[in-house]
Amino acid sequence: MHDHDPVLLFRYARVAQVRIARPTIRLQEVITFYCEGLGLRELGRFENHAGYSGVFLGLPDRTVHLEFTQHVADEDAQVPSGDDLLVFYIPDATQLRALCQRLEARGHASVEPENPYWADKSVTFADPDGRRVVLCNVTGI
Repeated sequence: MHDHDPVLLFRYARVAQVRIARPTIRLQEVITFYCEGLGLRELGRFENHAGYSGVFLGLPDRTVHLEFTQHVADEDAQVPSGDDLLVFYIPDATQLRALCQRLEARGHASVEPENPYWADKSVTFADPDGRRVVLCNVTGI
């Protein structure tokens, strides 16, 4: 690692990247939702590596990213709970509304959050696997 490389300063270590990995049985639909709907950037992908295909998406760059994988044998993946959340804190209400309109124009209707905490400060969407994406109109923690 070089001094100019991005790092996250955790309490006990300098971390170069964080990956959130999720399985799916709808890989192309998930890629479309996150890239075309939410505007995440594709960082890379792989095909049939030991039966797995997948994609890496930047949040918003390479430091933190999502990975979605699909295995040839996973035809009956379990639907996640309504509390399986990926939360984007978007303080600009105009940008949040525009992102909601973008998702809705692509056929993704907002859904009621499982936890009422999110009801008055955010808009929740379900991705093609049923995982919830919360677009929250606050600056974060």
